[in-house]
Amino acid sequence: MATLEDIEELIGQVAEGDRAAFQRLYALTSAKLFGVSLRILGRRAEAEEALQDSFVKIWRHADRYRATGYSPMTWLITIARNTAIDRLRARRARGEDLSEAEDLASSAPGPEAQAIASDERARLTACLEELEPDRAEAVRGAYLMGHSYKELAEAHEVPLNTMRTWLRRSLLKLKECLGR
Repeated sequence: MATLEDIEELIGQVAEGDRAAFQRLYALTSAKLFGVSLRILGRRAEAEEALQDSFVKIWRHADRYRATGYSPMTWLITIARNTAIDRLRARRARGEDLSEAEDLASSAPGPEAQAIASDERARLTACLEELEPDRAEAVRGAYLMGHSYKELAEAHEVPLNTMRTWLRRSLLKLKECLGR
C-alpha cells in the first residue's frame, strides 16, 4: 500500500519525465480515479476514456502539482473529476442530458474548511519554528516547494541518506508537535 508521500514522490518523478514512475502512479491510483470518473459519467466506456484523458493531463502537468497546495490524491482526483465533468458538458453540446452534473457539489472548500485550514497552517508554522533552522528549511523545500531529496542534499551539502534522515526525523517531530 502506497502512502501519500510515495504518491507525491511519484508525481515529482513524473514531472521529470520518468515513465516507470508514471506506470507505478497509474497502477496505484487508476482504480480510484476510474471510480470517480464512473460515478460522474455513469457509463463505463466513457469513464475509461476520461481516465485515459486524466492520465494524459497528469503526465503533461505533473510539474504543476506543488503549486496547488493540495494533497497528491486530492490533486489527482480533481483532475479526474474535472475531466469527467468536461465530458458531461460535451454531452450537452451534442444534445445529450446534463442533469447528472447538476447534483455534483463544488470541490472548493467552504468557510468552515477554510477556517480549519487557516488554524492548521498556523499550528504547522509554529511547529516548524521548533525545528532546527536547516531542518525546517529542508522540510519546507521538500514538502512545500517540491525539491527532491537529491536537490536538498546538494543545497545543504550533506549526503543523500542524511537528508532522508533529517526529513524523516523532522516529520516525526512535527507529528508529535501537532499532536499536542
